[in-house]
Amino acid sequence: MSPRRPRAVPVGTLLLVLLLLGVVACGPPDESSGPSGQRDSDAAAGQSEDDGDDAYVPPPAALPEATDVPELRQYVALGDSYTAGPNIPPVDNASEGCFRSSANYPSLVAGAVEPAQFVDRSCGGATTQNMTSEQRTITGQVPPQFSALTEGTDLVTIGLGGNDFNLFGTLIGYCPTLRREDPQGAPCRKALRTSEGEDGLAMRLPELTDRLVGVVEGVRERSPDARILLVGYPEIIPERGTCPDLLPLARRDYRYADKIADGLNEAVADAAEAADVTLIDVAEVSAGHDICGDEPWVNGQVPATDAQLYHPFPVHQETVARMIVEELST
Repeated sequence: MSPRRPRAVPVGTLLLVLLLLGVVACGPPDESSGPSGQRDSDAAAGQSEDDGDDAYVPPPAALPEATDVPELRQYVALGDSYTAGPNIPPVDNASEGCFRSSANYPSLVAGAVEPAQFVDRSCGGATTQNMTSEQRTITGQVPPQFSALTEGTDLVTIGLGGNDFNLFGTLIGYCPTLRREDPQGAPCRKALRTSEGEDGLAMRLPELTDRLVGVVEGVRERSPDARILLVGYPEIIPERGTCPDLLPLARRDYRYADKIADGLNEAVADAAEAADVTLIDVAEVSAGHDICGDEPWVNGQVPATDAQLYHPFPVHQETVARMIVEELST
């Protein structure tokens, strides 16, 4: 077990973390409907906005140049905070409340494959709905992520799903609040049971697969020549053991949270198979590097200079970038 011990976390930091995890209010999963592959008024044109940030700029911590990757016209990165890399220095202060790092995996991939144009639209708190609708952030609103796509886009990475139905927010923001009720039990699992006895989170996962398939279809509609990679999530919850100082869940809720986190990655994998796109299976390579691990890839409730609470460390971003570059080289 890791010797790390938490320090006091400012309230403002906790609120920011909840925003990055897509939480409007701590509680059970939301009931909102998912996105469709159809264009809405904000993304109808499917064209990239003409702004100065779209030009490729090499990241500060680059991977070796990939010499065997075909020449790329435009790489567009879509995703949530596990793609954006909040608190991984240097953070792009111009990212309109999305807290994107200039050393996140999209930036590292761009540095290695050197596309003619690179657009990173990943944003903390994003859901599949924010592909076709504006997202409200802590500083205002950002356009639909699909607005970066063009007919000339030839590489798209997608890292989404954890914020839909408030999945991450429930596990990280809501479940810990129930620990005092039954520290040795599974109060969160019990609280999320529906009146019919179903698991309120697990029952949403098949619909998440459908949403992700819809995202892929939306990308294909706008960028028919794009190679699409669907990026999974790292191992977050330990398969065995507990670490309440880092992840304050009730003892038996660890197994429940791990089950939901595994189900999230299964939903992503199922979507990749159904949509016939490549899966970047981060869960497999991150086994043992959960929040409780001695060498974690995801931070717990410990303030850090290189990762936001409950978000990835640089090693996660670097590993994902290498996996993507290796896939593009095949």
